[in-house]
Amino acid sequence: MDPIMRGNLIDATNETLYMVGMASLWTLLGGVALGVLLYVTSPSGLKPLRVVNWPVGIIVNLGRSAPFIILMVAILPFTRALVGTTIGTTAAIVPLAVAAIPFYARLVEAALLEVQPGLTEASRAMGATVGATVWRVVLPEATPGLIRGFTVTVVAITSYSAMAGAIGGGGLGNLAYTYGYLRYQTEYMIATIAILIILVQLFQALGDRSSRVLDRR
Repeated sequence: MDPIMRGNLIDATNETLYMVGMASLWTLLGGVALGVLLYVTSPSGLKPLRVVNWPVGIIVNLGRSAPFIILMVAILPFTRALVGTTIGTTAAIVPLAVAAIPFYARLVEAALLEVQPGLTEASRAMGATVGATVWRVVLPEATPGLIRGFTVTVVAITSYSAMAGAIGGGGLGNLAYTYGYLRYQTEYMIATIAILIILVQLFQALGDRSSRVLDRR
């Protein structure tokens, strides 16, 4: 491998890791908050509230159903207003997070719904508030499921980042498109695919191991 290609691959990998890392962080925060809200206000939740659960559920479903490329283009004004540009790795973080948050929120809701109702009922019977029950009982019990769901989401964000790169987001996707597709340099295409596969395998292995370690059952 020539030095120029090696340097381009290193720079593109660092850009991809930056995009995936920052988007995953915002997805974790936003997805957990949204998932908890869906869980608490669901018909079987700690505080059923259809007037909140129904519209939030619709928004989440709309976010999950929109193809990423279309979503990325549709929120260009929002991205520009937020970060001042629509091109580059920082700009790509916005649509990556917007696309991944509703996806992860549903996984969070599903993981929380798997917590045994007896645990939450006992907590409420002892006088704990809804917030305390969620923080001290529901989230700790659902941690393995939350990690598994987050691992799936991070893998999805990694694939999204490659698509974002192809339309100006930088990273490995941009490298594969610029050199592998436009310039017909097949070695770049093969190298970027190999790196993405390695990254996905590492993320999956780390998530699986963390889930096993934190599983108290």
